[in-house]
Amino acid sequence: MSMYCFGLSTTFWGLVLSRSLNGALNGNIGVIKSIMAEMTDSTNIAQAYAYMPIAWSTGGVLGPMIGGALARPADQFPHLFGDNEFLKKYPYFLPCAVPATFSAIAWLVTFLFLQETVQAPTFALPKLLRSNKKLTGKISPVSEINDVTIEIPDNEKPVPFRKLLNRRVLIAAGNYATLSLVDIAFRAIQPLFFSTPVELGGLGLPPSSIGNLLSIFGLLNGVMQIFFFAKLHDYWGSKKTFIMGIASTVPIFACFPILTYIVKSNGGVTPLAWMFVALQIILSLTISFSYGAIFIYITAASPNRASIGATNGLSQMSVSICRAIGPAASNSLFSLSMRYHYMGGFLVYYVLLGISALALVTASMLPRQA
Repeated sequence: MSMYCFGLSTTFWGLVLSRSLNGALNGNIGVIKSIMAEMTDSTNIAQAYAYMPIAWSTGGVLGPMIGGALARPADQFPHLFGDNEFLKKYPYFLPCAVPATFSAIAWLVTFLFLQETVQAPTFALPKLLRSNKKLTGKISPVSEINDVTIEIPDNEKPVPFRKLLNRRVLIAAGNYATLSLVDIAFRAIQPLFFSTPVELGGLGLPPSSIGNLLSIFGLLNGVMQIFFFAKLHDYWGSKKTFIMGIASTVPIFACFPILTYIVKSNGGVTPLAWMFVALQIILSLTISFSYGAIFIYITAASPNRASIGATNGLSQMSVSICRAIGPAASNSLFSLSMRYHYMGGFLVYYVLLGISALALVTASMLPRQA
């Protein structure tokens, strides 16, 4: 729904509302992590989470290609769409309609074939509210399925929300939030830096080159996650794996001013500059390792398996706040740094390095073993 609306938008506020709809309906991330946790245990959760980035990486590869190839089809493919008045009026509908249709198919497949992992789900909102009252009143909750009443043992009851606000959950959720903040800030700055003209401190790359670079990252990220995350996690453990990903953001952000100096000194992108672009992409692959590690911490921090969904929901809420703040703040700071030449135009990178340092301090609070 949100992607179809985005492609049909003709005003700025239409874009804003369709993106807001996307956020309002985007509850699948916390749910899928809960499902994965409920299907696994401590012996295989790392292997399971290693497969989760396949979907994200596939989108990271195909998304930029679809966007670049299908945007403004009447201009790009006049022999096919040159007479199509609809696509002339809505030049970005086609690249939005492809992922929107894919999402519709994915919804149908999920609805038909995804098996429920909650042992005794509450199907109706009134029953959910009654269960919450019983929990706070210390009365054993029940769940009715096909007119059969199932008593839920005490150790399998979802705990009240206030009991989720303990040190273990807050530290895990806080680290997930700081990880998301540095990651989303980098993902927002990177294509902006690539497209900014050389004289302003960027690389001046065309959209096709930027799309190819993002696709290369998506492909490499999927391969690295599938083949190396579980092994690395088993060898180093959750905390060291998480800290490694956070620490990699320091040289990643440092590459931006180095690249600016190289391209300005040489009047354009040189082989040396491409080497630093490649280094930045390779280092950014390790950030994804941190996601798998922190997912394990969040699962382990849950008071019991019945509270995994609530724990993931609380964590996802903190992440959503950071993902709302991160792109707007980082891109605005990037523009201000370029416009007013704060600290030689590098103020944004100093701030990002400071955020990385803060994330490392927060990471040090994680327990040694998840």
